[in-house]
Amino acid sequence: MTPRRAEIARATSETDIRVALDLDGSGKGEIATGVGFLDHMLTALARHGMMDLKVAAKGDLHIDDHHTTEDVGIVIGQAIRAALGSKHGIRRFGQALVPMDEALAEAAVDISGRPYLAWSVTFQRPKIGTFDTELVEEFFRALAFNAGVTLHVTLKAGTNAHHVAEACFKAVARALRMATEQDPRSAGAIPSTKGSLEG
Repeated sequence: MTPRRAEIARATSETDIRVALDLDGSGKGEIATGVGFLDHMLTALARHGMMDLKVAAKGDLHIDDHHTTEDVGIVIGQAIRAALGSKHGIRRFGQALVPMDEALAEAAVDISGRPYLAWSVTFQRPKIGTFDTELVEEFFRALAFNAGVTLHVTLKAGTNAHHVAEACFKAVARALRMATEQDPRSAGAIPSTKGSLEG
């Protein structure tokens, strides 16, 4: 099987980000964004998505965490899209229901080429430590639109903001893992009746 890896760099006046991704990895994460909570969540994304993920980011954290979080989502999304290549033989669809103590999050992914985020998650407090909880949605929107995937994330239960966020990241990781996996029954075909997953 052709290696499904990508390395993407993106530099703006607000952030400088480098991402290396192997979709068929062992779940190893080497994450350094300068945002502690984001590092924690991306480590979970790598581990439960069974992807090897390296992220090195420098951003304007003297302002806040917004640009760094959103732009990391952009670059990881671009890396996923690039690593998928032609998309021949993938399962295309993935879903996961993940508990984290009292929290329960569901994620569903369609690697369709049609970017969309349906976000049905609410947080009962605005911050996790110094991290703005609204940035969890911003991260996943940036990832979905740059990966070219339809992503639905729904919170079924949960009150602890840390648990809610972590359940969302782990659910998305598991759903992405399923959707990007090679389907041994597909004989390498594109999983679409129109023969394309480019939108």
